[in-house]
Amino acid sequence: MHLFMILIGLGTAWLLRHSRLAYGVSGQGSWQDRWQQTLKQFVLPPLVLFMTAIAVVCMGRQGWMVFGAEGWLYVWVSIGYLAAIALLLFHLSWQSYQMQQRLVGQFPPGKANGQPYRLLQTSALYSAQIGLWRPQLVISQGLLDHLTPEQLEAVLLHEQAHCQYRDTFWFFWLGWLRRCTRWLPQTEALWQELLLLRELRADRWATSQTDPLLLAEALVQVVRSPVDFPAEYAAAFGAGERDRLTERIEAMLAEPIVEPTQPTYTWLLWGLLPLLLIPLHC
Repeated sequence: MHLFMILIGLGTAWLLRHSRLAYGVSGQGSWQDRWQQTLKQFVLPPLVLFMTAIAVVCMGRQGWMVFGAEGWLYVWVSIGYLAAIALLLFHLSWQSYQMQQRLVGQFPPGKANGQPYRLLQTSALYSAQIGLWRPQLVISQGLLDHLTPEQLEAVLLHEQAHCQYRDTFWFFWLGWLRRCTRWLPQTEALWQELLLLRELRADRWATSQTDPLLLAEALVQVVRSPVDFPAEYAAAFGAGERDRLTERIEAMLAEPIVEPTQPTYTWLLWGLLPLLLIPLHC
């Protein structure tokens, strides 16, 4: 029965990725619809795998199920899988901590438009929030030298939006899921779509308080910059696929769309279904 559960979990995760709705990664549909569909099909498959492994471990060797007595083999396989993803989480957490310590120790502090920042000594144009729950703003000397004060203010509003939505915190966990499920189909496409939607959301927040044209002009300059940090730890103004720059600019300049409903995450409950099999083990 344990092998049967593992195969069902793997098959379900694979099918969920293959059955993704086309507009979820094609730039069609409203922002909210795209976010919901992309997030669901990015998160639900690994959640099913995690819950399946946890269910097998909880059932253990003792007892009987529908097909008779169980063995230890697949229990240890599940324990090994859970241990591997836990070690990966620890590794990413340690890397994030080290990056933040280097940020504090090596980058001198400053302040622009009332916002504290850490200065990156490079001529490249770059800005990002780096860290987890309380990220720090990093901007480059090139950004200060090349953008006008109005453009810089628009970029800083974009970075404030990342703090408002806790993007660095949530994308740390999404980045962990990405590392755990690289072997599943569509993982990278869905990840790139999430990065784009994250930036579109921050752009919308910023353009509600400043001239969209200023933000668009700044984006055209910043997106050419080669400086980058892993997206699991940083929310950068120029993040996302460079060939989707036009989509971001068009969204900035378009009339704002009022989203009538709040996003729902009840679909997460479907990922807990493997746990319902635990009572069948006696």
